[in-house]
Amino acid sequence: MHSDLFAADNTAQPATEPGMTLQNAKSIKYAVNGECYARQGAMIAFRGNLQFEVKGQGVGKFLKRAFTGEGLPLMSVRGQGEAWFAHDAANCFVIDLDPGDALTINGRNVLVFDPTLNYEIKVVKGAGMVGGGLFNSVFTGHGRLGVICEGNPIVIPVTPQAPVYVDTDAVVGWSAQLQTSIHRSQSFGSMLRGGSGEAVQLMLQGDGFVIVRPSESKPEQKPAN
Repeated sequence: MHSDLFAADNTAQPATEPGMTLQNAKSIKYAVNGECYARQGAMIAFRGNLQFEVKGQGVGKFLKRAFTGEGLPLMSVRGQGEAWFAHDAANCFVIDLDPGDALTINGRNVLVFDPTLNYEIKVVKGAGMVGGGLFNSVFTGHGRLGVICEGNPIVIPVTPQAPVYVDTDAVVGWSAQLQTSIHRSQSFGSMLRGGSGEAVQLMLQGDGFVIVRPSESKPEQKPAN
């Protein structure tokens, strides 16, 4: 049987070391030798002796998820084998975090991560209760984080001289040391005339970067039971 379908770039090869790697632009492979954590419903294939279980997140994180709609519906993947993860054919990226790094990521953009990483669901300071995606997950520690982005992400540097304003429905994440606040760019008169659709943005100040996607969010579908 012959086809471009069977090209080497499309064929899964045995892992050479534990941990996550990009399988291709749309999926991440994790060679599990112990445990990892992943978004519920994101596994698309696996081989080996693996078990998938809903991960308890403690009362505090559960209450924050219930209150905000934000957070990480996680599962643990345990055993030895290889698993592939993807979500809605979104683009996948692997981020290496070193000790001292802190990255804020919207829960809808998290795909899989090492158990050596810590995360905490936090309210975005200065944002109050306006808009969506304002309760994000802050990752710290040493390890790898697999994230997804609908379309090609845009990474915008933030400097003390040049703050950046982002749509709260398009933001993927940012350097956790940045200061955040809500910026209102629409006048009262414009609101009375029906509005521009761009009334409120998240302002980021300091020294770091912000990641945005080239589209606004769409309703998240819950994973099937």
